[in-house]
Amino acid sequence: MDYEAALRAIFRRTDFERQNQPPYSDRVYRLGRMEELLSQFGHPQRAFASVHVAGTKGKGSVTAMTEAILRAAGYRTGMYTSPHLHTFRERIQAEGRPIAEEDVARLVERMLPVLDARPEVTVFEVITALAMYYYAELGVQIGVFEVGLGGRLDATNVLAPLVSVITSLSLDHVKVLGGTLEAIAREKAGIIKPGVPVVTAPQKREAMEVVRRTAAERGAPLVEVGRDWRWRSRGASADGQRLDVFRRGSERAPEYADLRMPLLGMHQLENACAAVAAVEVLRERGVAVTEDAVRRGLERVEWPGRLEVLGRRPWVLVDGAHNVYSMERMLSAVGALIPYRRLILIVGIGVTHSPRELLAVMLPAAATVFATRSRHVKATPPEELAALVERLGRRAVVTHSVAEALSAALDAATPDDLVLTTGSLFVVAEAREAWARLQGLPLPPSDPPGVY
Repeated sequence: MDYEAALRAIFRRTDFERQNQPPYSDRVYRLGRMEELLSQFGHPQRAFASVHVAGTKGKGSVTAMTEAILRAAGYRTGMYTSPHLHTFRERIQAEGRPIAEEDVARLVERMLPVLDARPEVTVFEVITALAMYYYAELGVQIGVFEVGLGGRLDATNVLAPLVSVITSLSLDHVKVLGGTLEAIAREKAGIIKPGVPVVTAPQKREAMEVVRRTAAERGAPLVEVGRDWRWRSRGASADGQRLDVFRRGSERAPEYADLRMPLLGMHQLENACAAVAAVEVLRERGVAVTEDAVRRGLERVEWPGRLEVLGRRPWVLVDGAHNVYSMERMLSAVGALIPYRRLILIVGIGVTHSPRELLAVMLPAAATVFATRSRHVKATPPEELAALVERLGRRAVVTHSVAEALSAALDAATPDDLVLTTGSLFVVAEAREAWARLQGLPLPPSDPPGVY
């Protein structure tokens, strides 16, 4: 089996990332099915320690920060995230490197007899099992796992982590997880395990009540960012930002003074504080991490496609915001960090991510709008986006690919303008590829066409 055949073997199954997602219920998302599958491979999830990260906004960033810190501390790390930007292999990383094509092919071929006997196992469950199998084989010491969807019934929730983390919660995937913040918080808080410490980012009142109640019911010590651990900014620019992180009462002598990181946006300060708080829990549980490792990890963390500056004069920025809350935070960060004259907006949105609500947030900031779509099957047609823009009192230029939109936007931009691509990580990925082609830069790694 080669890499392409392995991907086809994975993605021929039920794929809720690309197909309609049913409501979040035990009948569809069955942890028992995942546990039984892993039992056939010798329970690989038990071979390494883990950190488990759920949330609406920031879970990927916190996962990346925590992994970077642990790797800087000398641990053999795994990092499991989704979705990917350019290649499937990004989802399963070990020691900062994506899994090799030959390892995907070799392990999927080995797993195939078990998988063929279980046609009901989903794409995400296969990928999660593959990551755990790979990490066990490789001798990973600590795996940092990002939840795929929700938390309570997510395939990653078979883990017995040293610490759980819940990042900022807001309304997203409401047709699947529920239409209220309390309902979504209940699903996310489902990763809290009896007796296992949990770190939470600051939450709105109704979400925090759910997290606190769940932690208390399960005897899980709760660490609250904003209460127990705090942060303050030391300044930011388009090149990165600096911050202090400290326990409550240590404002004058911070435990971590003048940390630096390349990720942009005030929300990343909150995420960095959550990652440091999680690392502090790990230290209390016997994982050795020095202050220097925290510093080096944050300085080197990479999380592309999130408030990422690709070019200057004009500014070219990409961000994968795809819900109202994250869009508002992103636009606030852009306004604070990037000095620009006009904002030229390239927007593509998935059909499941409330296009009208997102456009209502974006349009007031934009001088010119290019409506586009990614190649993803759940992308909203650009003509529909343009019609929504018109109903909101504006006009949009319809383009049929992200590359076309980026070229047109750059042609329309002056050196003092900002070209912003947003609305979907899939649109961001294609913008990064198109930018590399336009600039004659090496293209990001990719997968064979048509395998998903």
